[in-house]
Amino acid sequence: MSQTTASIEQNERGEKSPLSSLPGPLGHADGEAEVRDWIALLKPRVMSLVVFSGLIGLLVAPGHLHPVLGFTAVLCIAVAAGACGAINMWYDRDIDAVMRRTVNRPIPAGRIEAGSALGYGITLAIGSIIVMGLAVNLVAAAVLALSVAFYVFVYTMWLKRRTPQNIVIGGAAGAFPPVIGWAAVTGSVDLMAVIMFMIIFIWTPPHFWSLALWANDDYRRAGVPMMPVIRGARATRKLIVGYTLLLVPFTLAPWAIGFSGPIYGVSALLLGAGFLVSVIRVARDRQDGEGVSLTNDAPARAAFKYSIVYLFVLFGALAVDRLTG
Repeated sequence: MSQTTASIEQNERGEKSPLSSLPGPLGHADGEAEVRDWIALLKPRVMSLVVFSGLIGLLVAPGHLHPVLGFTAVLCIAVAAGACGAINMWYDRDIDAVMRRTVNRPIPAGRIEAGSALGYGITLAIGSIIVMGLAVNLVAAAVLALSVAFYVFVYTMWLKRRTPQNIVIGGAAGAFPPVIGWAAVTGSVDLMAVIMFMIIFIWTPPHFWSLALWANDDYRRAGVPMMPVIRGARATRKLIVGYTLLLVPFTLAPWAIGFSGPIYGVSALLLGAGFLVSVIRVARDRQDGEGVSLTNDAPARAAFKYSIVYLFVLFGALAVDRLTG
């Protein structure tokens, strides 16, 4: 195993890398924040999917947007997503400190002060919305502002710690990027933008509940009412299958309304079949989610990984179909 891979896995388990004991730019012995800590606050892994779906919304929208303005729109989406990540880490610093996956994040690890992280997130959020409004259009800026507000106030501060439906309702926050990209080009929110929103909205529960199954101990320890913690693993598995069965036919909506062609339609069917296979394996798994290793290849972990690839490829196929059609 390479040193880089080992460091990533240690970070996911909340362990300290051997580099952390070194002084200077490689280590954190002095407890001071480095550039990579400020980047970590932005949740770059989460940001990548947000940026990609926003870019797809921009690419498939009818009309034309100057490349510089298109880049500006995608950059604003990325910065706003990162701002949400920073504010989320500020608010969740107490539960992050007791979860293995998150204990080494910059705030609970003491490398960045909570107030600094909050100011950082607010500044980036406001800046991205203002730039979107001034450089692109007010509709895109309004949807961007709505997405930030929904993630911060509705999901992070209201739903996440109060209801096992947190992901079902809060998933709307992550479904806004393609709508923002679409609005950046068209200046409006049309049917296809709503369909892209709904695809991500329905995809979010089976995606996140798969994570919640194999990270169940973490959520239980932190007191976060995720579905496996409140209703149990068996009920969660059934819900994962149910939402996937709803998602797969819904992904054919772009083809059904004539927006896309056979490239997307066939891709949606094949990808959906793969998703169904992965969640059926989850449904047949007899682990109850307690004591499951965060580094094993349990069906839930495999389904979580597949769900990420699924959405990337599905939206990529939509763009390819549209641009080559």
